[in-house]
Amino acid sequence: MRRVVITGLGLLTPLGLGVDINWTRLISGFVGINKINNFDVSDLPSKIAGQIPTKIDDPEGGLNIDDWIEPREYKRIDRFIAYGLIAATEAVKDSGWTPDKEYQKNRTGVILGSGIGGLETISNTTELLNTKGPRKVSPFFIPSALINLLSGQVSIKYGFKGPNHSVVTACSTGAHAIGDASRIIRYGDADVMIAGGAEAACCRIGMAGFAAARALSTNFNDQPKTSSRPWDKDRDGFVMGEGAGVVVLEEREHAVARGAKIYAEIKGYGLSGDAHHITAPAENGDGGFRAMLSAINDAGIKGSDLDYINAHGTSTPLGDIIELKAIERLLNEKLQNTSISSTKSATGHLLGAAGAIEAIYSILSIVNQTVPPTNNLINPDHESKGFDLVPINSKTRIIKNVLSNSFGFGGTNASLLIGSSD
Repeated sequence: MRRVVITGLGLLTPLGLGVDINWTRLISGFVGINKINNFDVSDLPSKIAGQIPTKIDDPEGGLNIDDWIEPREYKRIDRFIAYGLIAATEAVKDSGWTPDKEYQKNRTGVILGSGIGGLETISNTTELLNTKGPRKVSPFFIPSALINLLSGQVSIKYGFKGPNHSVVTACSTGAHAIGDASRIIRYGDADVMIAGGAEAACCRIGMAGFAAARALSTNFNDQPKTSSRPWDKDRDGFVMGEGAGVVVLEEREHAVARGAKIYAEIKGYGLSGDAHHITAPAENGDGGFRAMLSAINDAGIKGSDLDYINAHGTSTPLGDIIELKAIERLLNEKLQNTSISSTKSATGHLLGAAGAIEAIYSILSIVNQTVPPTNNLINPDHESKGFDLVPINSKTRIIKNVLSNSFGFGGTNASLLIGSSD
């Protein structure tokens, strides 16, 4: 079976624009969650989110869209596509893969997904239709909101003519996109794949919808930096986040032949379904356990070989502990051998982009031999005792194998086993 390595990384998250600033801020305990101030939240129960910082507010790590996308073009796409394009641009540049031959472009594909897609565009266009009529609806409305148009836009920009596909599996989207792309390379249908996820659902309808489902944190509106607190006794729901994470995956011999920089390797991929409930995971965590087990079996290792698990860890009262139960079952009581943390404590929950950015953080943990911290874990839930959850401060340790978990509404689960490439 062909081996799959990572040769390019791109990140746009609430921690900032770019891989370097994301990693520096992540391991320092920086939290990118703030009060929402760009739309009315006065009547919403949750008033905080992990939004993309602007260049004005954050000169070092902020985004100026005009630096990346022409204003005329930006009007024709939803923000999730813009965020994905920016992260993909960084990842492709980082990889150094600029094919100029037709057969190379035919062997380069794209799988980029989103959990919700152009929600803000759909909401705004609905209001426009209802108030001003159908003649005011843009001809770009449909292609600006469709989830697969992110993959389409990237393939058009670079002329990549290989598999052009999208994933829509709620909060597992980014991880599924990377896992599916790795299999496309493994089975010989492409040599290079651009993969990941993007999300921009932080708008009135998005916040109202998740609040109605009682999924969001509401107790920390006045203290947003402390709101995302996985495994802490005071956690009360997840915090909305947005942005994008994109990787360039490549067949190992292809990467070596062109002298590419290799970050790590996708060694295993597991996926499963809970078949239990539309929003809640099965109480015994069996779906998550089976996804993790499939990933380590795919990699040919044991649970005890895991050095770090980047947990799904959304800061919800129910889900956090269920995931730990599944991890405990996987590790077979050797809990102290493996560090576990939730980087959502820094970024919030980026829904369809979460799995991709967390896979990148997992890759960087191998590169830097450092486990990111779980912020705000001050009073651990009694059921989390016995686990190395890396509270507050990052941790230096030997890291060869990392498992990155993503679980979504509908009981859809994905686990990526990422290891050092030797």
